[in-house]
This record gives sequence, structure tokens and C-alpha cells, in this order.
Amino acid sequence: MKKILLSFLFILSLLELGFTGCVPSQPTEEVEILSSDRLINRLEANRRRIRNFEGQGTITVNSSTLQTSATFRVVMIKPDSVYITFYGPFGIELAQAVATNSDFVFYDALQNTAYAGKSDSDALQNIFRINLSFGDIVDAFTGSVNLSSNLYKSPDKFEVIYDKYILTYINPENSLAAVYKIDIRRLGITDYTLKSDDGAINLEGKYSDFQIVENVAIPYKISIMNRADNQKIDVEYRKISVNKKEIMIDFKIPDDATIIKW
Repeated sequence: MKKILLSFLFILSLLELGFTGCVPSQPTEEVEILSSDRLINRLEANRRRIRNFEGQGTITVNSSTLQTSATFRVVMIKPDSVYITFYGPFGIELAQAVATNSDFVFYDALQNTAYAGKSDSDALQNIFRINLSFGDIVDAFTGSVNLSSNLYKSPDKFEVIYDKYILTYINPENSLAAVYKIDIRRLGITDYTLKSDDGAINLEGKYSDFQIVENVAIPYKISIMNRADNQKIDVEYRKISVNKKEIMIDFKIPDDATIIKW
């Protein structure tokens, strides 16, 4: 049963790191070129503008061990709640998951079994198969990048090439370089790569089909490749809404469900 749990929750994990892509064109002469510190401030302000998020769409997973596609619905309420439901053919519910910054519950509807545990860093790494914090998961679904730690730190490299800003940050602890390409016109992150010090790409994300919601560029199509594990995730939203006045997470485990502590 744990393999079923990991398969579904793995879908959540690789939806990390950014969101963005091509945006409506504007004459280049009308675009203000920002300095790196102003750019980071604008990106962080956009991230914080999204207070809650609801989306519906399709997730396709391709790897050496799993090839599957499912529709899903995700609801996020910042700063502490994420809820996702997976559906199979004919709208049959397959699984539900809810996570906060302290706890998580995964409910396998087909087996009527719930798994519960603490959302500490070790548990999240085991469940999502990648080193993600709870905040990373929230930012992933809202299509944002948390740059709060870099508000007062200059990037290791900053370039403006044609219609893109390119930000590079190097982690001195593991020598991994995170590179973000950002559309100049709408400040949408179109590409993300995480590279090792030998230049090999470990993780690559591409984001497109943007719509401007609450003055923030949000992608409707996301493609994530985890080259280290030969895994690819494609996400296509068909509906997104943000900052709804009345939004809640309605998650209840059936009384007759088996509950397993993680």
C-alpha cells in the first residue's frame, strides 16, 4: 500500500519550482528593464499576492516504473494548507491528500485506507521523493518561486538576453546552481534548471500558456523532467481561480477507513 501512496504523492512533489512561460508580446521599447534587486522584489511581491489558489486539470506521469494519467483538483490556503484530489475514468475518486506545515493525511479511496504522519523534513523527503519543504509545495502549485531569502542577496549571475532575465544562484554547500529565466514583459518564470557543478541538468522545468490573474502571470501548462530518476510530469490546468473570498478545505476520512500511522 505504501507504493500506492508514494506513486500518488510523487505527483505532488515534482510540481515544484516555478511556473511561467510565454506571455502576450509588447513592443520592446515599452518595457522597463529592472535591476536584479528590483526584479527579485517584484517576483516576491507577486508570490505573496496569491493568498489562496484553486485549480483543476490533468497530470500525466511517465517514468521507468509508472505511466499514468489522472485528473485532479487542488486547493491551497496560505500559509498552511494544501488539499488535492485525484480522479480516474468517469470521475471516480482515487485518492485525497491534505498537508499542513505540521501534519499530512493521504487517503486511498479504492482501498479505504488513510495514512497519517508529521510533515517534518524527513517525512516529506520520503513521501515526495525529493527534498521539499511544505512551503515549496505551496509555492509549486501557485506557480511562484520563493525568493524571500534572496531579497537582500545579489544573484551570483544576472543577465538580460533578448526578452529574458536570467538569474543564477549557486548553493555553496552542494555546488548546485539554480537558474531561472524570466519573461521581461510579464515577469513570468518560463524555465527553471537545477544543475550540478559538472554542468549536467538534474531538474528541468518549462512553463507556458499563461494568463494574468491578480496581476500575476500564472501558467496553465507545466512540464517537469527529473533526469536523475528518469521521471517526467506534465500538468495542464483547465481552470484556475485565486484569492476567492470564501474557500475552504473539506476533507473527512470515512468512519470505516483503516488508518495507518506513518
